[in-house]
Amino acid sequence: MDYFKQDLTSLHELLVKKEISVTELVKETFATIKQRDQKLAAFLTLNEQTALEQAALLDQNGVDPENILAGIPLAIKDNIVTKDLRTTAASKILENFQPIYNATVMDKLAVKQVITVGKTNLDEFAMGGSTENSAFKITKNAWDQTKVPGGSSGGSAAAVASGEVIGALGSDTGGSIRQPAAFNGIVGVKPTYGRVSRFGLIAFASSMDQIGPLTRTVKDNALILNAISGVDPHDATSSTQSVPDFAAGLDGDIKGMRIAVPKEYLGKGIAADVREAIQNAINTFEKLGASVAEVSLPHSKYGVPVYYIIASSEASSNLQRFDGIRYGYRAQDVKNLEDVYVKSRSKAFGDEVKRRIMLGTFSLSAGTYDAFFKKAAQVRTLICRDFAKVYRDYDLILGPTAPTTAFGIGEDIDDPVTMYMNDILTIPVNLAGLPGMSLPAGFSNGLPVGLQLIANQFDEQTLYRAGYAFEQATDFHKQVPAIGGQN
Repeated sequence: MDYFKQDLTSLHELLVKKEISVTELVKETFATIKQRDQKLAAFLTLNEQTALEQAALLDQNGVDPENILAGIPLAIKDNIVTKDLRTTAASKILENFQPIYNATVMDKLAVKQVITVGKTNLDEFAMGGSTENSAFKITKNAWDQTKVPGGSSGGSAAAVASGEVIGALGSDTGGSIRQPAAFNGIVGVKPTYGRVSRFGLIAFASSMDQIGPLTRTVKDNALILNAISGVDPHDATSSTQSVPDFAAGLDGDIKGMRIAVPKEYLGKGIAADVREAIQNAINTFEKLGASVAEVSLPHSKYGVPVYYIIASSEASSNLQRFDGIRYGYRAQDVKNLEDVYVKSRSKAFGDEVKRRIMLGTFSLSAGTYDAFFKKAAQVRTLICRDFAKVYRDYDLILGPTAPTTAFGIGEDIDDPVTMYMNDILTIPVNLAGLPGMSLPAGFSNGLPVGLQLIANQFDEQTLYRAGYAFEQATDFHKQVPAIGGQN
């Protein structure tokens, strides 16, 4: 199955008309994964036997013509809990963890008869921007295997971009869906905070984590978000807002849409080729009938320090549960209970996770709480107000997803500050709980450039309308990496 020539709609038609069976589709998907993943290393665990059993059952009962996701193979980021399927968060501390329950998003996909083909690699506990921090393997960029795929959802992004699967789920705490989507030239959406249940997502920073889809087209992305959205009694932070059909009304008409471009998003630090691609995108939106104007988000420059204080503080609290007692890795050479805690965590957590636990614990300690955590929370409020002010006059905010294209493997791994700054354009969106989309907007030296669109809270429909119009007016989404058969 060549996923570069199909989307969810055409694939669904093939299955309904029985021009291809679900079993054939799943078998071909695994064959492609096994072939391409030797170069990519996108997957940590495959779910072949169960997937084929589900496929056979669907073929026996027939694919529901009204259910567009029935029989569709999807990949799942390995920090989303999957019942009876190994879930590691790419950490040694959970190396052999077999969950006894499903994340809510997995139950929702099961209702839609989606087939989970496997779990994808990530930065350990989703902490990183390059998928180099995994305890198990380094995933490669679909376009150039000497480059990083971005992170932390690098495995999901590379799997979709290379045509291993038609779609995948990722999670986004500070850009971890959008930045890898940009680096791999695909569509990635971080929904509004609360739009999708976090129950069963292994927590990094609870006030910012969100699950979202990665796909090759905007409409496919909307169709998957339809399936996983909605209130969940297991998650007190999930929203009671009604869920519209995100895929409805995608007609390419955005005449009269008001788009804001923050001057801070195209300033110092943005690579010239990225700036040029975004300027071309602005011109495309104007030709489509949208009005574009410059605005200011003055507090966005504080986004990175604010994020790393708040997210690390929440992580230091959330990761207390990994103590070597209840589940996961336990050190053997211990003499007492304190030894169990200290040695289990010291041996099983990677350097980046330890770095963030230490930073977060410091920020929350009695002597520094007011100076760091409280101050960061106050600046977060100012960042939220900046966005709210812009949305009084505009429908969307536009800018680059990342300041550069994908960088080389090993290039920034020993420089955490440079690595952290790669998320400077995506982090404010999480701090404000807004929905954001990255979609392909061009190429530089053969590597994709990502365009970021940001909408007001619970206005994903505007995001998809604008993204779809841009996609239809360009052909970047039709470009295929060499690993998929062309360039």
